[in-house]
Order: sequence, then C-alpha cells, then structure tokens
Amino acid sequence: MGKPTRWVTDTKPGHSQWYVDRFRQLAAEGADLAGEARLLDALVPPGARVLDAGCGTGRVAGALAARGHDVVGVDADPALVEAARADHPGPRFLVADLAELDLAAQGEAEPFDAAVLAGNVMVFVAPGTERDVLGRVAAHVRPDGLVVVGFGTDRGYPVADLDADAVAAGLRPEHRFATWDLRPWRDDADFAVTVLRRPAG
Repeated sequence: MGKPTRWVTDTKPGHSQWYVDRFRQLAAEGADLAGEARLLDALVPPGARVLDAGCGTGRVAGALAARGHDVVGVDADPALVEAARADHPGPRFLVADLAELDLAAQGEAEPFDAAVLAGNVMVFVAPGTERDVLGRVAAHVRPDGLVVVGFGTDRGYPVADLDADAVAAGLRPEHRFATWDLRPWRDDADFAVTVLRRPAG
C-alpha cells in the first residue's frame, strides 16, 4: 500500500465498522441503495464487466451483479472488503490501493467495460493521488470504456481539478450531472456525477 488514504487519516477509530453497520441498517430498513448501479446499468451493455473502484461495503457491486453484470470490487480497507464479501455474494472483492491498482497481479487481467467510483471515493483517497487513482483505474478499462465518478463538491476536490486529472489520466469528460438520477448540473450543485470515457484511438 502507498500513502495512507483520507479514509484512514481523516476519520476516527471504529469508523469502518460504523460505516458497515450504517449500510446494513439502511438495507434492513429498505432504503434505496442502488441509484449508482441503475445509472451504470443504463450505460453499459447486458452482462458487462464492471470495476467498482472503492467498493466500500459492496452495495453498488452487489446491485450490479444482481442485474447480471460481471463485477469486481476493490477497496483499500480490509474491513470493508470483508463486509462486502459477507453481504454481497456474487462479485469478487479484493483489497488494493487504487493509486497503485494492478488487478492482473490478483488474477483479474481482463479489461473492464466500465468503472465506477461512487460514495465519495475521490475525496477519500490519499492527498495528491487523485490523478494516479484515475490513471490506474483508466488503465483497467478497455478503449471506449467508461469511468463514472461521483462525489460531494464541498469536500475539497473541485470538479475543475477532476477534469484536469481525468484528461491527464487519458480520459475524456463526456457528461456531468448533479445527482445519480441525472438531474441537470449547475455550478452551485453540492454533488457531481461525471461520465468519463477512455478514447478508443
């Protein structure tokens, strides 16, 4: 693993278990936890291969697998990966640092049709590694494949920085929305969902 992520440095002890418990409780209460998966499902062909980068407790990966996609989830936090494996059979879940991502070394050499970074992943990676994260994720996506990123715009990572980092990582911004259910983007929106594409040529 590389530099400690903000998930480690900017949260209190026990945060990972709190997060696991929170999403288990939300699921038990019947909360809608599949919004990101619905968007990805609409963007990719049936049975697509999808990388859930920063998968957390596996809710997005699990929802995508339930829709028939071949999903690999990756997170740097072993506690979250353990919970994902327990709660969402179907996807393969791996522990890995997104800034140094090399899934071929873990037996996943086949490229992905798309990758998703949901749940504020980009604002929890180690400071200064945002461009590396996008580059390593993009390297696992096939040419003409998609990388979809969502995070709160008030978390210290401006969308202008995301756009610059994406271009430097070889990705082309295509669309931006204010929510996962595609509400129009506004400059004062407190959340951004950005669809990036790895050019085919």
